[in-house]
Amino acid sequence: MQAEERDPENQSVGEEPPSILWGLDPMFNAYSRLYVKDILQMRESCQVPGIYFYNSHPIFKVDVLGTVVYKREREDFFCYGVDDGTGVINCLCWKDEQCKDQGDTAKSGATSLGSSTHGGFDPANELKKLCQAQRCLSTLDIGELLRVRGPVKTSRQQREVMASTYYKVSDPVMVVQISWMMEVPRLYRECYDKPLRLENGAQDPNAPGTSAVSLLGKATRILKDFLKDREVTRFRPYDIQEILQPLVSSQPQKTMSKQEPQAGSSSGLSSSSNHLRQLLRESLQTLMDEGLVFRKVKSQDEVYHVTEQDKDLLMAIRDIIKEDCRREKYAEKGCHVLHILSSVRQSISSLNCAELMPIADWSTLEHLYPYIQAIYENSL
Repeated sequence: MQAEERDPENQSVGEEPPSILWGLDPMFNAYSRLYVKDILQMRESCQVPGIYFYNSHPIFKVDVLGTVVYKREREDFFCYGVDDGTGVINCLCWKDEQCKDQGDTAKSGATSLGSSTHGGFDPANELKKLCQAQRCLSTLDIGELLRVRGPVKTSRQQREVMASTYYKVSDPVMVVQISWMMEVPRLYRECYDKPLRLENGAQDPNAPGTSAVSLLGKATRILKDFLKDREVTRFRPYDIQEILQPLVSSQPQKTMSKQEPQAGSSSGLSSSSNHLRQLLRESLQTLMDEGLVFRKVKSQDEVYHVTEQDKDLLMAIRDIIKEDCRREKYAEKGCHVLHILSSVRQSISSLNCAELMPIADWSTLEHLYPYIQAIYENSL
C-alpha cells in the first residue's frame, strides 16, 4: 500500500540532481524494495544510462519478492516472471557453473576418497548434497515464491532485473510475505516517497527550487516544535502565521529586488505576505500528510486539530477498546489496531469522516499506536 499514487515518468529532466551528488543519497547504494509497478515506470537518467529515478532518488539496484508466473530456461540462465501484486517483471537468473564443476570433480574423486572414508565423513558426498540443495533453491516452478536482488536493466525496450542473488522462499504460513507487506509501505513513507533533500553545503544555490525545499523543511520543523512544546489542541492558520515570519524575512529577495524599481515598496510587501501565506499553506499540508494534524470539517473557517491532543479521538478509541475487550474472540489475543482505526471512523458520527484521511492513513498509525496502547492500559 502506498501513501499516494505517483507516476515517476512525470518527473521533468530538470528535477534530476547532478550525478556528482547521487552518492549522498543512501538509496543509491542500497537494494531498494520498490513495487514492480514503480520499477517499470521509473524514468531512466539522461546523464548516466542504467540509473533510474523514483521521486528524485537515484536507483540502480532493487530487491523484489513475488510469485513466479512464467518461466523460460536457457543453457546459461533462467528467465522468471515475478509478480508482486502490482505488476510483472522479468528476472534474469544465471545458473551457477561453479556448482556444476564441483559436482564433476566430486564424481571423479569419489573413487579415490571412498576407500579412505569407510563409515566416516565423505567430502565428495557432502559436496554433492550441497550442490543438490543449491540447485533446489535456484530452480523454481510456476506458483513458487522467489526473491531477487540485482541491478535494473532495459533490454529491447523492456525493463528487467539482472539477478546477482536469487533463491526460492519457503513460506508455507505466509510469514515472510506478511512481513514484506508491512515493511515495504513503511519504507515508502520514510524513504522512497520523501524527495531527496541535500544539506545546504551540498546544494547548488543556482538550482531552481533548492531554496524553496529547504525553507519548507525548516518551516515544518518549526511548526512541529511549536505544537509539541505548547501542547496545542487546535488552531487556525492566522494563529501561527507570525511564527514563520522570521523565515520569510531572512530569505534573500532576489526576485523582489528586480521588481522594486517598477512596482515600488507596496509590491514588495504584498509579495512577502503572499510568500508567507504560501509557505504556511504548504507546511500545513505537509503536517496533514504526516498525520500530525487534521481537519474535522472542511469549511471556510479552517480549524486544524492536533492528532495527539484531540480528546474526542482518544475517547472514541478508549470506548472501542473497552467494548472489544468484553468480546470473547478478543479476550486472549486482543484486536488488531487497524480494527480500532476502522471503528473510530464509523463511531464518530458528528465528524465528517471523509476528511479524516490522516487517521485512516498508514502514516498516522505510528503516531496513534502509543496513545492506543496507553489508553488500553488505563482501561484495564
